[in-house]
Amino acid sequence: MYVADSRGTPAAATDAARARSGRRSAIAPTVFALGTVSLITDVSSEMVTAVLPLYLVTGLGLSPLGFGLLDGVYNGFSALVRLVGGHLADRGGRHKAVAVLGYGLSALCKPLLLLASSLPMIGAVLAADRTGKGLRTAPRDALISLASAPEARGRAFGVHRAMDTAGAMLGPLTAFLILRQAAEGYDAVFTVSFCVAALGVLVLLLFVPSRIPLAGPAGRAPTAGTPAADAPAEAVPRPSPKAALALLHVRPVRQLTLAALLLGLATVSDSFVYLLLQHRLGVPDRWFALLPLGTAAAFLLLAVPLGRLADRVGRWQVFLGGHAALLLAYVLLLTGWQSPALPFLTLALHGGFYAATDGVLMAAAAGSVPAELRSSGLALIQTGQALARFACSIAFGAAWTAWGDRTALGTAATVLTACAVGAFLLRPSNSPKEARP
Repeated sequence: MYVADSRGTPAAATDAARARSGRRSAIAPTVFALGTVSLITDVSSEMVTAVLPLYLVTGLGLSPLGFGLLDGVYNGFSALVRLVGGHLADRGGRHKAVAVLGYGLSALCKPLLLLASSLPMIGAVLAADRTGKGLRTAPRDALISLASAPEARGRAFGVHRAMDTAGAMLGPLTAFLILRQAAEGYDAVFTVSFCVAALGVLVLLLFVPSRIPLAGPAGRAPTAGTPAADAPAEAVPRPSPKAALALLHVRPVRQLTLAALLLGLATVSDSFVYLLLQHRLGVPDRWFALLPLGTAAAFLLLAVPLGRLADRVGRWQVFLGGHAALLLAYVLLLTGWQSPALPFLTLALHGGFYAATDGVLMAAAAGSVPAELRSSGLALIQTGQALARFACSIAFGAAWTAWGDRTALGTAATVLTACAVGAFLLRPSNSPKEARP
């Protein structure tokens, strides 16, 4: 791994060399560097995420509706700034700079949780943290797509998501150990989380190149003057908000955005899944922070295989199959089945859902968006998905408060089935290997 600066960097040169070498299976060093950043950052963020539901619902006494509002802020607020982050990254190719800004802002929010003592203050800190996530996500994914050959993007995103998920596994485990040892458990979790997040920002600054040569199809570099190896042939406009929104006129991008929005409307927040499991099984509070490990373990094991499968058989099929796994997890939680295997099966399906959809969606989108608008295009799709999940968190919390958890989850399962049918009707007519949701 090499130290990166704004000039032609060794890591960037290695990415380009691998792209031209014809080694289709090679994963660019930039992907591994970004995976390391995400691994470290996820240790930090998942430490907080693992204890936050319990801290808010049990510690502060929030109702499910109140938690749903805060959870919607936590997971959906980034939608308001994703397009901004994508636009800033595309202007002048400043993907790394915007990513650093986003990761840095999220890191600074961790110690602020120590000072937040009221619901509005906690909401403000969580909103700022999600602003950082919104700024960094699209530029980071654009860097991965630009460093990878089109036919191997599913695998590249799978590798990145697997490394990211390794951090998601270590985060709850770290929080669990801290809560068992520290007298002031939550304060200790937030403090350690900040230190780990700062390390992630440092790795990003040192080891991720600022500019990446484009990787062409089948290992060929794009010719001079072309916007990208897999971009549409027509002229690409200068990066601007108007140009980003104009991408919705491109049929595959429009299909992807609508599908992500529809299916996001019935994607119940992870925190609610874990609260439902605790409610069903009577999991003691001290073990609650370990529940995300099940989802993370399945995600880690399946991310690369499902990414490779998406490259071979079609990203649309794998994407839709992931939502079928999520629907099955809902059904398991709705049944009266009492078995020690219930949490393992539910969390395995939950992790499989993420493995089949998260990186696969971005790999599919990258093939339809020109390099000059890559961050903006990915942000457009992510925004639709995040807004839909924001609405789902609020609606699910309200339904749980009014009618109970089983009615709320049954409604979510019904909506997911209807939305999956709608998303299926949006399926593209592309060839199987380039099929996109």
